[in-house]
Amino acid sequence: MKNILLLVHDDAGQEARFQAALDIVRALDGHLACIDVTPYPVIAGETAMGYAETVVVFDERDSEAKNKSALTDRLSREDVSWSWADTIGEMAASVLDAADLADLIILNRALDGYPLPDMRDITSRIVARTSAAVLAVPETLERFAIDRALVAWDGGRSAAAALRAAVPLLALANEVEIFTAREDEPRNGPDQAATYLSRHGIHARVKIVDKDGRADKLIAAEAQAGRADYIVMGAYGRGRVMETFGGVTKRMLQDSKLPLLLGH
Repeated sequence: MKNILLLVHDDAGQEARFQAALDIVRALDGHLACIDVTPYPVIAGETAMGYAETVVVFDERDSEAKNKSALTDRLSREDVSWSWADTIGEMAASVLDAADLADLIILNRALDGYPLPDMRDITSRIVARTSAAVLAVPETLERFAIDRALVAWDGGRSAAAALRAAVPLLALANEVEIFTAREDEPRNGPDQAATYLSRHGIHARVKIVDKDGRADKLIAAEAQAGRADYIVMGAYGRGRVMETFGGVTKRMLQDSKLPLLLGH
């Protein structure tokens, strides 16, 4: 996990994304690739459409130019390797176009205040279409701590993909817990996940509970009880995108107080 892709856009979640990206790049001695997206305008109506679009694009470009100046000035004073690319387009598509060689993409879960940009939707679409891991952080995040990790394990392929992607970060943690709610016998049990991690020198404890209530509530409660710094989880199972995005992943991307490292 060396190539970290950061979505840059002047919105309420940017500072949290930026701080998380810096912390991870430093921890892993990686490279930070910034993709600065000026989104296409959404204009209602037909009157003077072209003029309205032009005005909005110029306003966005001016705002992003100021944002770029401020962030590149900060980056020049940080002891990290970084690069910058500018693009105009739909936000999720622009990130995906830049993500072919990314190991980790830094985004947000849903923003708490003004609804635009719709980060839950953007992150959901990116997770569904990229082979890279995605870190979705709450806008309140001030630093990305790596000491305690909770792995939400259901034994599926997406959970396994998230676990594999998280190994470089989990190797830096002092405590790793693999948490599963007992339901049907999983394809791969939590003990198998722990054995996999042990071969990477990561010693994780396993906790199994009876499934009593919604999975997202159980995960959040366990993360709080264990004072986890972030959660590793599969985003969805292939072929069940709508089912899962209507459930656990959707709710976690709406409400999680902790960063979510997602894979599929």
